[in-house]
This record gives sequence, structure tokens and C-alpha cells, in this order.
Amino acid sequence: MAAPRILTGPEVAAHASRESCWIIVHGKVYDVTDFLDEHPGGSKIILKYAGKDATEAYDPIHPPDAITTNLPVEKHLGAIDASTVAKVVKEVTAEEKTRLALMDARPPLENIINMHDFENVAKAVLPAKSWAYYSSASDDEITLRENRMAYQRIWFRPRILRDVAAVDWSHTILGQKSSLPLYISATALGKLGHPDGELCLTRAAGKHGVIQMIATLASVSLDDILDAGVPGQPFFLQLYVNRDREITRKYVQHAEKRGVKGLFITVDAPQLGRREKDMRMKAVDDDAGAKVQEGQADVKKDQGVARAISSFIDPSLSWKDIPWFQSITKMPIILKGIGCAEDAVLAYEAGVQGIVLSNHGGRQLDTARSGIEVLAEVVAALRLRGYSRDKFAIYVDGGVRRASDVLKAIALGASAVGVGRPFLYAFCAYGQQGVEKAIQIFRDEFEMNMRLLGAKTIADVVPAMVDTGSLKSHVVMTPEDNLFRDTYQPLGLAKFKALL
Repeated sequence: MAAPRILTGPEVAAHASRESCWIIVHGKVYDVTDFLDEHPGGSKIILKYAGKDATEAYDPIHPPDAITTNLPVEKHLGAIDASTVAKVVKEVTAEEKTRLALMDARPPLENIINMHDFENVAKAVLPAKSWAYYSSASDDEITLRENRMAYQRIWFRPRILRDVAAVDWSHTILGQKSSLPLYISATALGKLGHPDGELCLTRAAGKHGVIQMIATLASVSLDDILDAGVPGQPFFLQLYVNRDREITRKYVQHAEKRGVKGLFITVDAPQLGRREKDMRMKAVDDDAGAKVQEGQADVKKDQGVARAISSFIDPSLSWKDIPWFQSITKMPIILKGIGCAEDAVLAYEAGVQGIVLSNHGGRQLDTARSGIEVLAEVVAALRLRGYSRDKFAIYVDGGVRRASDVLKAIALGASAVGVGRPFLYAFCAYGQQGVEKAIQIFRDEFEMNMRLLGAKTIADVVPAMVDTGSLKSHVVMTPEDNLFRDTYQPLGLAKFKALL
């Protein structure tokens, strides 16, 4: 067996052109010449690092195995002798100095008392590109805002004089025990917000008995996330279906072998929505290109991070594929992204184990209804077909910021609720400790709300405890949510170039 090839910095630097482009990622050298025109973000971002170490740019916006999966093995050239690579001294910009100063000036964690606080801190301390990716939604971001406002059109009908000295908000989700009636929903690219990425979620979830859904596009590998869990810690897997079904099969079966407890197939993303905040930031820096890029016409000028990482997703996915998924795994299958009763019924008839009523956090079809609004019609339609909550799960996500939101969804028939951005912002702002604090805030809110609602257990949260008369009235007057208003960043317009 031949010894591994060791390359030097000057050898790699000699291949810094479109005709011969080598890069270094995680101490390994790759020939990406033939991949330049296939790269979803265009060739420009790769050519910027031609002949150099691209690890720092690669890590936050790629799943860790992206380069090894997509590049033929013969293009894996060998290891780099780190001692021969010149250290790059990165200039700290004024914006970065301000961001670092804000990190030092963060409110003490004990002063964080709700999920909006985490979002406010994250907005201040995240790099602009990271904030744009995480916070953006499609088109005019109407659905993003509606996801939150819909919960405020539901009113409680509390019961009194019930013994609520001890209340229990623990729950079972897809057969797995959870300390909360919610799970951490999948959010991609955690390292854009924190060096430990999704591991912040894993460690906090394992410590406090909460279920984490792992994203296909996580910044940390599936195995590294699972290895970071405590013994017996339950995980779900969110799946974007690859055009290459063999890649999908291997990924799903590997997850099942590793003990993942549920497969959540994303079905609302045959194409990613136009997330304009993200698009304006661009995954490609137009003004920082290398000379070798001059004259190239293939750069996708309006690509954001989201589009640059998602070209593998199969837009041909359809109902005819469900039996195939059922043939390759014994994991419960949940279809994530149902937006109407008709599709909920089709999912039920297809024999999957559940659905998530979701509009992808407002990131896909703008003016799609909120999951909580869709819930009422879905439950009614399924009951006509003999639906039982014990045999078919209905989950909801999008817009949840309070335990009271979760209780409203459960009262209307949800099996549990997915919470994504609040936990994401918690670890962006404070790391693992932030996620633990977020879990504690939810606990405190569940205790208070269940007592005031008159419910000893989650099973006692019933439809009669909510008034949904205004839910479908999208223009009804409701008290303004000042916290959401203050954290939401309005969309901007294209800016003029600076005048000389």
C-alpha cells in the first residue's frame, strides 16, 4: 500500500488558476478544477481560495463531508505539510471590532427572560451574513410574521378551582420520552453562529431530556452529533432528498443503524424560496475576488447561502416515492411541510406515521398559512377517516416563542410542537448555556401557564380551553407584540453605490 502523499504549501500555491485549481480543507488537498462550474455558489468563491487553505470559509456553510462526498476520490490529492503553509494574518474590520465589542457587552445570561431576548442578542453579535441566513424568509416575509401573529389570534378559556399544586408537562413524542412537549426542530449550518454549531443543542438536549432533530445540512456531521449525545438520548433526522437516491438510502440506513428514532422528510422544498435578506448578503463577495476570476461570466450574482448549499435537493419528489422510503427503513416516517387538509389526508392514507404542519419557518412560499391555522382543518378532516392521535402524529412548527403557544397547539390537536429559531438564537448568543437557559425558560412558562389554564398534565389540555374564533381572520385587530416587532428586521431595498 502506497504511503499517503504529503504536499507542501508552494506545491499547492502553484495551482491557483481556473485551469488548475487546488485548495486545502481540513489539512487535506483537493483538486477542484473540474468542479468549478458545478459549484452551486459559482466558481468565484472557490477561485478566491485557489492555491490556499479554504477551511475557514468552507466550514460554516458546508456539511463537513460535502467535499469528500461530491469530489471523486482521485481528486483527493493527499495531506498538506502545515509547516510549509504561510499563515494568513486576517485584518479585523471595523464591523468585526464592533461585533466583538458587542459580544463582550452581552446582557448576563441571568437577565435573559424570554426567547425574544435571545433573538435580540443574536442579531447584535452575529456576523451580518449569518444573521441574514438565519433570520431571512421568502419574498415579503409575510408568512414569517403571520407564523407569530396567528398564535395571538387564539385566546385561552382557562378553568379554575382545579388542584394544580403539581403540574406535569413531560410528554412522549413519536414514542420517545421528552421533558417538554416540544422538540428542537432542524436548523441548518449551526457553525455560522457558533464554533461548536449543533453540538450546543446536542449537549443541552441530552442534559435536560429534550429531543433534537438533526438537519441534513448541519455544520457538524451526523456521526459527530450522535457521538456527542448521552447514552439513550433520542434523536430525529430531517431529510432533504438527494437526486441520487443511493446517497439518500445510505444516509437514511446509516442513521437508523446509529439509533435515530424518526425520519422527517422535508416535502415543501422542491426549490428553495427567494430569501432576500440572504440574497442581498450573497455567499460570494463581489468585491474581493482574485485576479483569476476576472472575465468569468458564471458567477450567480444573487446567490445567498441557502441557494449555494441546496442544489442537490430533488424537485421530482412525489407521492409515488413514499413506498420506496417505507422499503428502506423501519424508522417512523413523518412528512414535514404539510400545508392543507387534502395533503394531510393523502399522507394518512399513504401509511406514514405522521406529518408536520409547517411552512418552513416562512422561508418557502410566502403568504402560505401558518401551521397552527392549518391544524384545525387537518384534525377535522382526519377525524372523518378514523384518525387517532395514538396511531398518527400531527406536529406543528413555526412562530413558537412561548410555552403558551405550545399549549394552544396541543389544545387544537397537535401531538407536539417543533421549535427551531429560538434554540438557534440561544446558542448563537450564549452557546450551550444559552440552550439550557432556553429550556429552563420553557419549563418555567409551562408550569405557570398550566396552572393558570387549569391543566395538571398535557393530556388535560383540551380544545375547550381555547377560542379560535379569530384564527382565520388575517386582518383582525390584535394587541401588538412589541417584543416581536422590536426583534424583526424589516426588509431593505437595493442600495446605491457610494458617490465619489
